[in-house]
Amino acid sequence: MVSRRLLLGGGTATAIGLASAPALAQAQPTAPAQVRRGRPSLTHGVQSGDVRTRKAVLWSRADRPSRLIAELSRDPSFRKAVTVPGPVVTPRTDLTGELDLSWLTPGTEYHYRIQAVDLHDPRRSSEPVAGRFRTASERPADLSFLWSGDIAGQGWGVNPELGGFRIADAMRARNADFFLCSGDNVYADGPVTESVALPDGSTWKNLVIEEKLKVAETLDEYRGQYKYNLLADNWRAFLAETPQVTQWDDHEVTNNWYPGEILDDDRYTVTDVDTLARRARQAFHEYMPVAKISPDPEGRLYRVINYGPLLDLFVLDMRTHKDKNSDGTETVPDGGLLGERQTRWLLRELKKSKATWKIIANDLPVGLIVPDGAAAQEGVGQGDPGAPRGRELDLAPVLSFLKREGIRNHVWLTADVHYTAAHHYSPDRAAFQDFDPFWEFVSGPLNAGAFGPNVLDPTFGPRAEFVAAPPAPNTSPADGFQFFGEVSIDGKTRELTVDLRDIDGTSLYSKTLAPERR
Repeated sequence: MVSRRLLLGGGTATAIGLASAPALAQAQPTAPAQVRRGRPSLTHGVQSGDVRTRKAVLWSRADRPSRLIAELSRDPSFRKAVTVPGPVVTPRTDLTGELDLSWLTPGTEYHYRIQAVDLHDPRRSSEPVAGRFRTASERPADLSFLWSGDIAGQGWGVNPELGGFRIADAMRARNADFFLCSGDNVYADGPVTESVALPDGSTWKNLVIEEKLKVAETLDEYRGQYKYNLLADNWRAFLAETPQVTQWDDHEVTNNWYPGEILDDDRYTVTDVDTLARRARQAFHEYMPVAKISPDPEGRLYRVINYGPLLDLFVLDMRTHKDKNSDGTETVPDGGLLGERQTRWLLRELKKSKATWKIIANDLPVGLIVPDGAAAQEGVGQGDPGAPRGRELDLAPVLSFLKREGIRNHVWLTADVHYTAAHHYSPDRAAFQDFDPFWEFVSGPLNAGAFGPNVLDPTFGPRAEFVAAPPAPNTSPADGFQFFGEVSIDGKTRELTVDLRDIDGTSLYSKTLAPERR
């Protein structure tokens, strides 16, 4: 890594084997390049992830073994740029690589561009691909971020007539500090076809690659799911300009999976879900810029990201501790939602948090009933209006802890159910009453079939304050029922505002919350 003085003082560093790069306007994300002789190329754009006050992760992929090198500057013209040498990428990671940046300046917009440099001739390097990110401020300052989930699901894939994913244009226009993907980053169990007939007689068109013709089973097929999404021109452009925070759910592996499951699905020749999950996890980490900050010794994805005095983001993993779906009427807690280790971590970090707002990113909704077949339940709630049962037993202690410790201003964000809604939870309406009132906001999908609305389980006293859902199941993105949410925090008043936005970015519902004191 370059020196602390260079990054903080805005000095320059000499590029080692780095060809001169054009200005930012000439280096915007372009369509994935074809492999060609001579110079290397970057094939799927650039991304940044888990950007904090002083640290960030950059990502790209080359077309051959080469070394990734980044230039970093506070100026879009890349004056006084710092050169950061990165890893050598090889087929072992499918030619993907990450650059970990440290000693960044808080509250600063950075411009970066990445090149791949030939391993045998450092004079040969790829065309640069540019991006940008903003580090979090260590002082109270305005902050905004987006969240949603569910990308390229139910056969609705990358549509070149819409630039890829239509909603990406509206998200990019928000110029947010980061984007939280609440799971289902890909649909590894969701093949696509070249065209789909729509009810109005028109046709939905998909780009198709070999890895999307069947369900993913091999490591290369799982890698192909991420490559496929990055064929969307406007999605690559959005990711180049907007840092990600990602969590995963089920479709990164297969629908409604749980550890230890043996599939009964004729589409699969590999039926051991643990084997599939290992391959899916490797592909996820190869293609998603995730900082190595999770405390889990087995590599789960839960982590807390600090965005200064106004926000701590708690990213949960509600999938890899999950037990087999049942009717949800068990009366003894078994850790089949968060697991004991993750629960202890969550309570400890919530108690330590000094931030005004605690955003809890839950990849399964708190109170929505999500059936799995005729009798089993995929989600937390199961429809029983009484005391907590099943997976609710793992969530109730968290809610009680928040009340007992006087931890205020926690807001829950989720996706999963393919529509958007605002839920208010109150002990005054609940069978279980040992908690303080709180809000949960739901948004999605980004580019998948739209469904819903789902029924709310009464146990924690939820009330739907707003719902926007499609008229029929699996409504295509062509009909517009795709959603994302936006959270804005005012640096002066510390008020938090949530906007639920449609496919064009129009706010359908807005709620402003004033911070409470302990």
